[in-house]
Amino acid sequence: MSRIDDAVKRILRIKFTMGLFEEPLADLTFANQLGSKEHRELAREAVRKSLVLLKNGKKGDNPLLPLPKKTGKILVAGTHADNLGYQCGGWTITWQGLDGNDLTIGTTILAAVKNTVAPTTQVVYNQNPDANFVKSGEFDYAIVVVGEPPYAEMYGDSTNLTISEPGPSTIGNVCGSMKCVVVVVSGRPVVMEPYVSTIDALVAAWLPGTEGQGVADALFGDYGFTGKLARTWFKSVNQLPMNVGDQHYDPLYPFGFGLTTQPAKL
Repeated sequence: MSRIDDAVKRILRIKFTMGLFEEPLADLTFANQLGSKEHRELAREAVRKSLVLLKNGKKGDNPLLPLPKKTGKILVAGTHADNLGYQCGGWTITWQGLDGNDLTIGTTILAAVKNTVAPTTQVVYNQNPDANFVKSGEFDYAIVVVGEPPYAEMYGDSTNLTISEPGPSTIGNVCGSMKCVVVVVSGRPVVMEPYVSTIDALVAAWLPGTEGQGVADALFGDYGFTGKLARTWFKSVNQLPMNVGDQHYDPLYPFGFGLTTQPAKL
């Protein structure tokens, strides 16, 4: 009970300091500015700065990123490539979040890719292409966007922490046949170790919300990757819990890890 009392006191102390008991209601004077262009630019900046580049090059050399904007044809695949609801996660409009693009105004990662590449670059979207489609498409490279569905509170509890189907098969079909970057949309580390060897580049995008353009900003080199992991990325759930300093600390990517890139030269 003393531990609970201590936690409550610290919370109440901050609330008193901020004057939340004297003025408990928000000032609505600036409510019409919510979601303004300036707000969206800040959100876009937050997205690109929070991205973590986990891999760039199959053997640590010959990096795939940044991607060229001007090329012949590229493939965008994955359940999370064109889904604002998945980008936003839980507690967005509804408690558990929503699936699809009708919940609010924003830019999906697919739309961001189309906005960014050269006008002559053909962008083909196929949510879950089979191997024959991939091999016959003559694509120069692929962007695969997979992850978790939206959730909140106990509905997000998981004992396996895997990406949603058909994510694994999409990665296998695409990355097994061509150069690819996999973008993971999730609120936490998920199991990626089985796929890493087939992936050229891997990006943790977390939950980028409405501003998917921030993801494209870094993928195509308008800005460099600078983010670092705020928590350890495990290999297997059998390793959990895992913390820095543990005797058998052997993560897929350690706490604080994150590769960097420089903005592409114009």
